[in-house]
Amino acid sequence: MHGLTLIGLVSLNDPPRKRVDHSVDMCRKAGIKVIMVTGDQPATAAAIAHKVHIISDLEKVHIVSDYDKDHKKWEQGKGFDPTECERQAHAVVVHGDMLAAKHLAEDSWDDLDPEKGRYLLDWIAKDEVVFARTTPSQKLLIVAACQKAGHVVAVTGDGVNDSPAIKKADIGIAMGSGSDVAQNAADMLLLDDDFSSIVNGVLEGRLIFDNLKKSIAYTLSSNIPEISPFIMFIIFQVPLPLSTVLILCIDLGTDMVPAISFAYENPELDIMNREPRNSKRDHLVNAKLISFAYLQIGMIQASAGFFTYFYILSDYGFKPSTLFFLSSKYGFRPGTGDHYNPTAADRGNSNYNGANRDDESLYF
Repeated sequence: MHGLTLIGLVSLNDPPRKRVDHSVDMCRKAGIKVIMVTGDQPATAAAIAHKVHIISDLEKVHIVSDYDKDHKKWEQGKGFDPTECERQAHAVVVHGDMLAAKHLAEDSWDDLDPEKGRYLLDWIAKDEVVFARTTPSQKLLIVAACQKAGHVVAVTGDGVNDSPAIKKADIGIAMGSGSDVAQNAADMLLLDDDFSSIVNGVLEGRLIFDNLKKSIAYTLSSNIPEISPFIMFIIFQVPLPLSTVLILCIDLGTDMVPAISFAYENPELDIMNREPRNSKRDHLVNAKLISFAYLQIGMIQASAGFFTYFYILSDYGFKPSTLFFLSSKYGFRPGTGDHYNPTAADRGNSNYNGANRDDESLYF
């Protein structure tokens, strides 16, 4: 090792994939929290997270590595209070050894104890979170803690070490170039290995959900204007405004094509600026949609239909007040040679003037 001359240095750089930073920004706008879990050292993990916009400011990051050493430095006046720093930090980078030590200290606690795993929930509650030097078992702990906090968890990865967490997550996403174990454990496979495809999938999922709600609301809104004519016919005995054949014509002839066309609606402008829906509360068909379809749109359509019905019959000489309980009354068929004449006696109906009034064939 003597007489050597330094010619140069070689460094290896594994940069993030293109458009990952833009995809992370879109996730943040959509209310999706991105947590980075890696096997790199904390400093390297923080730098990569800053490049992809998971961490916004490196100067405001607290690295949770060794509480005992940090506390000794603070007691000796050589550092800051680590507990206070963690409490005030906007972003945290947690070392896997710290996570393992905390988990081991609470291993004997009762699983029903609400304080068990509180440390992990506090870390996840931070706005920007990175876990470094993690093992497969620790990734499972992180996924379980996120689910315990009430989140719908999606995990993406490509290696064998990621497969337990991918299997545990609500939505497991594997890369197309990843290992077979990760692909078999995943629910979704990204053929292009592009993180932005996940964001596109979120957009498509929200678009499908919105369009289904629109189609269902449109289909349900016709129930009130279709059933209300029969209710009016039964209760108030008005002439039946809408027959069964006409209802079938409406449902099969005019309702079907517009309902299908809602599936091709373009996304709303704010579709990726909304908070994620609560899967336990915001169902596809809920009370809000029912009230909108029945009590709002349905009543407006029914009112418009009845207005047209009474207006047209009034135009032909049947005043609205005379239509009620009209179905129990008898009328007279016009004769074969009769012609409607509003100025003639009985409007030109010769049977109505008393001739052959005892003949039941003249009634209708």
